Amino acid sequence: MRINKYISHNTKYSRREADELIKSGKVKIGHKVVTDLSTKVEPGDRVFLNGKPIKQKHKFTVIVYNKPKGELVTKRDDRGRRTIYDTLPKKFSHFIPIGRLDFASEGLLLLTDSPKVASALMESKLERVYYLKIKGSITPDMEEAMREGLFLEDATKGAHEKNSQKSMSFSPFVAYKIIKNSPAFSKLKVIISEGKNRELRRFFAYFDREVMDLKRVGFAGVELGVLKEGKTRYLTKREYEDLRAYLKELEKTNKK
Repeated sequence: MRINKYISHNTKYSRREADELIKSGKVKIGHKVVTDLSTKVEPGDRVFLNGKPIKQKHKFTVIVYNKPKGELVTKRDDRGRRTIYDTLPKKFSHFIPIGRLDFASEGLLLLTDSPKVASALMESKLERVYYLKIKGSITPDMEEAMREGLFLEDATKGAHEKNSQKSMSFSPFVAYKIIKNSPAFSKLKVIISEGKNRELRRFFAYFDREVMDLKRVGFAGVELGVLKEGKTRYLTKREYEDLRAYLKELEKTNKK
């Protein structure tokens, strides 16, 4: 594990902050000062920060945040726009977002102090649940694509202008329910098993449908429920048990 990742995993510091600590000579492995950012921590290594040993964390914390529209899921924005960390309590400033919701989207966002947990959930096929409002009607072709999946050579429509990914494969939706279907606008609930960049906006843009509202209400068995906008909560005991069971099964599978 890279030294900055090790520090961010086991302390309150982010990877960027860890990089600065390393470059300033405040980190040691054993008795040797480490300044090379590419240094890796091997099993059995003792890492020191400001002369004090870093204790490895074997526990993790996950929180639910109800992200409002108009916040970016990033630490800093070069245009000075509001980020989730402007709203989140300071004690969560080192937490890692599990996936993304874009600036205009809202709803459930999971964050954790464990990079390992963050990676496992982001790369998982666990269900993501959304409510959508789109401009225009839902056509039979759209329903077929939701059921059967879709591959686009050019999926840039609906993508962020700075995103370089062109083609995209969309797996069949796990489920969908049409709540309202009209020429002016339509509403639906969808469940998908992927978390690709602006996946739903790209999907509906292919059919010339603008996503007017997008709200995530569930991910990995965790539900947004009645959590108010801009507020956080910890996972419940049951949610932690389910997550640990999933991670344990994943670890077994990866060892095979």
